[in-house]
Amino acid sequence: MEDYSEKKEEWSHLFKVKDGHILEKKIGAIVVGLFADDKKPEGLVKEIDKKLDGYIVELLADKQLSTGFKKVNKIHTLGNLDAKTVYFVGLGKKSEVTFEKVREAFAVVSKTLLKDGVEEVAVALDSFLTEEADGERFAKALAEAIGLTSYRTETYKLKQEDQKSIEKVVVYTNLDTDMVEEALFVGATYSAGTNVARALVNAPGNYMTPTNLAARAKEIADRYGMEYSVLERDEMEKLGMGALLAVANGSDQPPKMIVLKYRGKEKWENVLSFVGKGLTFDAGGISIKPALNMHEMKMDMGGAAAVLGAMEVIGSLKPEVNVMAVIPSTENLINGSALKPGDVITSLSGRTIEVRNTDAEGRLILADAVTYAKQLGADYIVDVATLTGAVIVALAGVTTGAITNDEELMEDVLLAAGEAGEYLWRLPNFDPYKEMLRSSDVADLNNSPGREGGSITAGLFIGEFAEDTPWVHLDIAGTAWSRSDSEFGPKGGTGAMVRTLATLAKNF
Repeated sequence: MEDYSEKKEEWSHLFKVKDGHILEKKIGAIVVGLFADDKKPEGLVKEIDKKLDGYIVELLADKQLSTGFKKVNKIHTLGNLDAKTVYFVGLGKKSEVTFEKVREAFAVVSKTLLKDGVEEVAVALDSFLTEEADGERFAKALAEAIGLTSYRTETYKLKQEDQKSIEKVVVYTNLDTDMVEEALFVGATYSAGTNVARALVNAPGNYMTPTNLAARAKEIADRYGMEYSVLERDEMEKLGMGALLAVANGSDQPPKMIVLKYRGKEKWENVLSFVGKGLTFDAGGISIKPALNMHEMKMDMGGAAAVLGAMEVIGSLKPEVNVMAVIPSTENLINGSALKPGDVITSLSGRTIEVRNTDAEGRLILADAVTYAKQLGADYIVDVATLTGAVIVALAGVTTGAITNDEELMEDVLLAAGEAGEYLWRLPNFDPYKEMLRSSDVADLNNSPGREGGSITAGLFIGEFAEDTPWVHLDIAGTAWSRSDSEFGPKGGTGAMVRTLATLAKNF
């Protein structure tokens, strides 16, 4: 078992684990799970029913207390219990309960508690478990859900709204106390890292410039004792980062190549590198985007945010693995020096690129970042980027698209996504798609060979620069941003892939 004692201390004010009887303690509210399979109250529910003179049985019979998945019913105890209120959470059938579903159920009740202004709550964890359930993962799901639903988007209004928060969660369980404490800590850490990414993505473009993004990266590095460095424009010019600089030429903001190194082992070997697209605002360049919803393009640094959120988690959990974050950051705007369609640029790798579309800029800056990561010793590369609208057409805002040159690393990433509860789907990497990238008459590569297979060719463009290094590309264009509220939080940045990357590092 990992030693998280130092960091756990920071979370001890929020979570307490007890093995006593939940009904014997005075607390404002109790959260209890209800399964549809239980035709009559059992266990804790039966005890509550007895103290309430059969009221629970009556409500169930009248179908005023629902066991349907994610249905929350609030019952006032009128002094018959030490707790003032019991929140019953419907879980559906036991055979259909999964980590993802129980996390959603915890999220729904957490949002209800926040709405009701409940500051202290006791959770009967065992009432959410089936015989097959992994109690450790379900405890982690509880902490994740509370952390994620507690996130609030920062506003810049003159009058700020009063934000309610849950101040204390007492988890009652018959499971091993140390195991549950550790799982709660890990879940809280995962949600904290995800919320770091959300905050970065939601910041307006004038607040989150490449310089400010670099400063936020340095804060994480300093907090956890990671190595930090950043390349400025003149250093990029000396190295020959022509792809990143070509995009940056359209902006007055100086570009940054940000690097964080977490050393989990004595030797700097078997290095897992996360490369995150850091386009702090994307107007499309001369291939300008439509004005409608362009304000949302502050989210085009969602890949960088995911990487930094994962580094926050890694810094807290301290896995025994070497992890390097590489983030190319700039804006994609228009001025007299801006990149033009038809321009030919030379990347850090020496490959030349014909720019058919200046709005296909993410793959350009990632090309230099992937090459640079290799120069710094990356043995495995996972790049994360809000790369293409095409992936939204294919997978909607539900699933992240993935593409790879290495079966083993791809399997590791898929397993990590499954464990983290994030949807991931693999796209093909057949040779005919790669040939589409070589359709330029004047350069080695064409950055935008057409709409057909757009998310595939975009990903494989980056793969050209990974060469033989094991590499996986994650396109989060659909999953990094939500235009509506979800069970886990408000509209805007979602923090997609933070938990997958952190899990990958933990398992590596």
